[in-house]
Amino acid sequence: MGRQTFPPEDERSFVAPLRDIELLARVQWHSEIPERYDDESIINAEDVPDDVLDGLSHDPAAIVQCTACRRLCVKNDFVWKEKQLCAWDYHTQVFGKRGPWRNGAYEAHHFETLPECAYVAPLLLDEAGVQAVMATADVADEVAQRAIDLILEADAETPHLAVRTQGGYTVLRERAR
Repeated sequence: MGRQTFPPEDERSFVAPLRDIELLARVQWHSEIPERYDDESIINAEDVPDDVLDGLSHDPAAIVQCTACRRLCVKNDFVWKEKQLCAWDYHTQVFGKRGPWRNGAYEAHHFETLPECAYVAPLLLDEAGVQAVMATADVADEVAQRAIDLILEADAETPHLAVRTQGGYTVLRERAR
């Protein structure tokens, strides 16, 4: 059984005729809300932008206000000094001039206090004058930490910052001004 699609420019494509709605109400038809949205549970999924489809496929997340700017952000994605921040404020505060930058290799205890965030956004790094030089994912901590130390030792004069992200690490370096 094939799916029927409707042209997105036709306003009536997305509104059911009143007589159809009345018929469904009379027969007491109902449908359970899907636990997870995907291509099969959305009519005209091919007309929905990819980023919206991707967002619908994830579980709902709790939203909070950023402590700095009051924008809405996902709870616990960016926490710094016990404050909930949006991605922009986190990148500005933690990866900015006052962030925990270091020259040279980390000692073991430094890895215990690394900044943690959901992800690192390249466009926000550009604004802060920072570049990502390495990212790891699904690598054992010991291996990732040795790789981080190799990078930091090789360029000991330039300030670096290692960040723990979901599933790995990202190493940042200040850009030459």
